[in-house]
Amino acid sequence: MTTPPPPIGSIGWADLTTADATQVRDFYTRVVGWTATPLSMGEYDDFVMSTPAGETATAGICYARGKNAELPPVWLIYITVADLDASLAQCRANGGTVVSEPRSSGGSARFAVIQDPAGAAVALYDAGV
Repeated sequence: MTTPPPPIGSIGWADLTTADATQVRDFYTRVVGWTATPLSMGEYDDFVMSTPAGETATAGICYARGKNAELPPVWLIYITVADLDASLAQCRANGGTVVSEPRSSGGSARFAVIQDPAGAAVALYDAGV
């Protein structure tokens, strides 16, 4: 059974990208009670953080390496969109900047990171369904 994507326009995920993901993982496990599951990135692990009972994946804590090296160390929310390419075109047309071009999120799902005209970063997520 697969989980349906969040409704269009909703916040479906949050990631924190940092130089020391292990330290930040430990911080959130101790402070809010999240549990951590390693997510292999090849040569290192990022972490999927879940509710204390481990029932619901809540967020990701990632190393600022590889494709994530350009991402700022902030909680980055993922907003679900119907058409990633159309949303990126609207971003550019309305004074925003594409920080990270579209990339796969597994299967046909894709995401990209943008900045709005005020400079706030957000990820746009297209489930590809």
